[in-house]
Amino acid sequence: MRLLVTRPEPDALKLRAVLEQRGHQATVEPLLSVSFDDGEEFDLDGVQALIATSRYALRALRAHPLRAAARKLPLFAVGRATAAEGRALGFETVITGAGRVEELVAHVVAVTDPAAGLLLHLAGDTLAGDLKSDLESHGFRVVQRVVYRMRAANALGEDTIEQLAMGEIDGVILMSPRTAALYAALMRKHGLTALARGLTHFCLSSAIAQRLKPLGADTPVEIAEAPRLEEVLALIDTAAARSLG
Repeated sequence: MRLLVTRPEPDALKLRAVLEQRGHQATVEPLLSVSFDDGEEFDLDGVQALIATSRYALRALRAHPLRAAARKLPLFAVGRATAAEGRALGFETVITGAGRVEELVAHVVAVTDPAAGLLLHLAGDTLAGDLKSDLESHGFRVVQRVVYRMRAANALGEDTIEQLAMGEIDGVILMSPRTAALYAALMRKHGLTALARGLTHFCLSSAIAQRLKPLGADTPVEIAEAPRLEEVLALIDTAAARSLG
């Protein structure tokens, strides 16, 4: 398949390489860029564990003066990709969630004592769910700090618009609700709504697919069985085989 990859860098290039290894073609069009400037300060006094709901939050630790101390604390990671980032950073104890914030909250509640200390949530400027309130309802004290921000693109690249217009893209990969909402807005801005209905949109979750509603109810959508990249890739492989059959 010929796919449009909308992830931020450097993940977009990594995903393109994976797609090409599986026999697909990919155009990289990052709709969001990650900025670690102006991150909120934090300390680890009284903190019993860290929570990361994105790999970008952990990347913000790479050059942080508290990196060494942070790695000695348990890390609750929302899913496999974030957990892998934590291990690569050197965290000694990583507890891996199933990919959803709600399940991560349940996991924290099951294995952590509120009396043992604070929970520090390293977050982005846009949150999926209200992890802080959910944990506080179970008696935890949660400190939430924004350590990275996502900057939105204000237009699609000319090459991407041309490929869409020429029918050279078959599908779009969407990995976050914010990316999907931005994609829908930009497709409408460029007058490409009708073209979007001819593309298959491979979404990591149903929440992401919901953000495509402005493009019309008949916009083709495929939703991963579980919120993991592997499941999205499986959807793409199945769709590609179906098109050949």
